[in-house]
Amino acid sequence: MESPGEFCGNPWEGLRAYRSQLRSSGTAPGPLLPSGLLGLGDTSGGAVVGVSGLIYNSFAQFLVKEKGYDKELLNVTPEDWDFCCKGLALDLEDGNFLKLADNGTVLRASHGTKMMTPAVLAEAYGKKEWKHFLSDTGMACRSGKYYFYDNYFDLPGALLCARVVDYLTKQNNGQKTFDFWKDIVAAIQHNYKMSAFKENCGIYFPEIKRDPGRYLHSCPESVKKWLRQLKNAGKILLLITSSHSDYCRLLCEYILGNDFADLFDIVITNALKPGFFSHLPNQRPFRILENDEEQEALPSLDKPGWYSQGNAVHLYELLKKMTGKPEPKVVYFGDSMHSDIFPARHYSNWETVLILEELRGDEGTRRQRPEESEPLEKKGKYENYLWTTNLQDSLQAIPKQLATIQTLHWPYQVTTY
Repeated sequence: MESPGEFCGNPWEGLRAYRSQLRSSGTAPGPLLPSGLLGLGDTSGGAVVGVSGLIYNSFAQFLVKEKGYDKELLNVTPEDWDFCCKGLALDLEDGNFLKLADNGTVLRASHGTKMMTPAVLAEAYGKKEWKHFLSDTGMACRSGKYYFYDNYFDLPGALLCARVVDYLTKQNNGQKTFDFWKDIVAAIQHNYKMSAFKENCGIYFPEIKRDPGRYLHSCPESVKKWLRQLKNAGKILLLITSSHSDYCRLLCEYILGNDFADLFDIVITNALKPGFFSHLPNQRPFRILENDEEQEALPSLDKPGWYSQGNAVHLYELLKKMTGKPEPKVVYFGDSMHSDIFPARHYSNWETVLILEELRGDEGTRRQRPEESEPLEKKGKYENYLWTTNLQDSLQAIPKQLATIQTLHWPYQVTTY
């Protein structure tokens, strides 16, 4: 096996220059996380802190202490984080991570963290469609046979799984099939079950509560001002998150202030996206909350407020009632193709805006002189990646809605597709 540098550079070129710049300043780049969450950390003592390191450690500590995995999993270098990239598919049986083209063929692959050479890749996958690719509907993100990494919070788990494959392959003399996923699921359940925040289970929630300033950014005043302008202009503001209400409250109070709830007409927690958009009302009713505990299901949504679970159908009926319009327009901001952008557009026909922080890395790459940049045939055609193609299909240019937003001094430049 050749290393990524020997084969074709890092298989996800967009972040490479950005991460290198961060390292040169003594900062360890973890996965880029949504605004408000620190995914970067100090490298002193070899530790990677920040949310990415915390998520990784929450899994790794469980595997080592509860499942008997090698303690080497606890040691992570800044360079190790270069493995993380949205859009990777993990074949749970053979331990391979894949980057797919829009036609389902495999552009690049690694076994664990070890990149496959072109010859090995051709022998393993050839030019045929990957066995789990669903050409008619696109590839779902969760299955018993594979896992698709498309959001920031999953990325530390991708690194951990890749290192687990490395360890098992070495430990068992070239092991070919794997059955570690059940242990990953157990780690997720231990650290992130619904009661974990209240019960101080695991590592993640207790640490966030102990020292939120170490992991969270406060929101710029310009963004809060923009939200107030939108509300004062008569727009209805929604906050929809799959986080539970207690964790959401902690984050938002630190990021937006103790009065954050006043910025939003409707707050929906434990939304369980993408099911929030795809499920029927009787499958996923709204529930009221008392002391962060879910109560009885509601037959409909009749007024603004704070709710749990729910569905886009009942929400849209409430928006009709609040606006007095038969077809109110919704502009939805999200950072996950699977949970936010695709389902909101496909099932609810909402306009969508993707928060894509990797574009910061692209800026560094575009500034390179041509002779410093890798040949296109080594990079692969970026626009043909499955994740990017789905992105272009799902995102819509929304000139009318964005024009309205920008008249209210949206503090950032918006790139449309």
